Amino acid sequence: MQSRHAKKAVLISLATLASPVFAQNSVTLYGIVDDSISYQSSQTSLGSNKGGRSNIKMLSGIWAGSRFGLKGSEDLGGGTKTIFQLESGFNAASGGQQYTNAMFGRQAWVGLTNPVYGTFTAGRQYTSYYTLLSPYSPTTWLTGAFGAHPGDLDEMDTIYRANNSLVYTSPKMFGFTASGSYSFAGVPGSVNQGSTWSGAVQYLNGPFGLAAGITRINNSTSGGGAFGADSTTNSAGQSGVSAITNGYQTAQAQQRIAVTGGYTFTQTLDISFSYSNVQYIPGINSSFKTTEIFNTGGAVLHWKALPLVDLAAGYSYTRATKANGITSSAQYQQFNLSEYYSLSKRTGLYALQAYQRANGKTLGTSGAGNIINATATVGDGFQSAPSSSPSQFAAGVGIIHRF
Repeated sequence: MQSRHAKKAVLISLATLASPVFAQNSVTLYGIVDDSISYQSSQTSLGSNKGGRSNIKMLSGIWAGSRFGLKGSEDLGGGTKTIFQLESGFNAASGGQQYTNAMFGRQAWVGLTNPVYGTFTAGRQYTSYYTLLSPYSPTTWLTGAFGAHPGDLDEMDTIYRANNSLVYTSPKMFGFTASGSYSFAGVPGSVNQGSTWSGAVQYLNGPFGLAAGITRINNSTSGGGAFGADSTTNSAGQSGVSAITNGYQTAQAQQRIAVTGGYTFTQTLDISFSYSNVQYIPGINSSFKTTEIFNTGGAVLHWKALPLVDLAAGYSYTRATKANGITSSAQYQQFNLSEYYSLSKRTGLYALQAYQRANGKTLGTSGAGNIINATATVGDGFQSAPSSSPSQFAAGVGIIHRF
């Protein structure tokens, strides 16, 4: 009898010890499934400025990229936690994987966080520049596919992910948060080739927010040229290649400096704004010889017209500098509208409309000497399917479910 009571006491003690440990750990499975029917007024292949045809097609991940992932934490005591995130993208229209040979191509990182000392993570992840500036990005309400600034020049959409990254983000102090990141390319004999680094600071106080940052992406190909496989920032190849940047793909480095901000007037009305200076810097082996600079400014007005209805309108203007023999530099104006209806907390219906007008000249695929008319490419969702003319109109309707 005593033996039976003793065993029971041991089991109760073990259960008591085990319960708090289990409660202090968590793993969450989450995801998004997003599909749409979209129309664009003109579609041709990247590098061409002729033969454009209108197109109606099914596009996945227009409001938010379709994905599934795991994220979790373990309490280590003293306020410190281990954290991790693994995230995979997929095409809801075809079931295909977003990134070939990269199961968790969207994010894959692990780290430590403490409310006093901040957060430190390592792996494939977003740069500090994107993380702190993106809350005021046009993509928040206009989406990246339709609403990112032309060609996503300023890296405000999610395609710019960096391998081998170390990221530190400070705790919030007096409204300020600071962050820095560095990505190792692992090129023998060089710590610079192929690396990515960035830094940013964000200020948030009541209804007003402001962020500023800088990031630099280095080509792992020495002296510039075809984007090297060891380049840390990639999206199944060089990120952000569009009709706008096609002639500058052989840059030795890309550099971005940007400021974003926002103000909330009421619970139903807010505005956000952004400005960026983007430089494509040539090397000795680049197909263009003078740094090309793109300046972009934009604003988005968001109105929660009804408890279940969100509306937004945006405008952006991009201008390139006169360089590489171009005297009539390219200009891009983009107008966006979005409408979102919440069927529930997890499911919504949406509609998007965008128009872009291009003017001036830019470089064609072969770089310097190949001066062509600038053509339109709406947002970030039509990079490989730009217009063959200076104008492009796109519209889409879709459904999104979050789990």
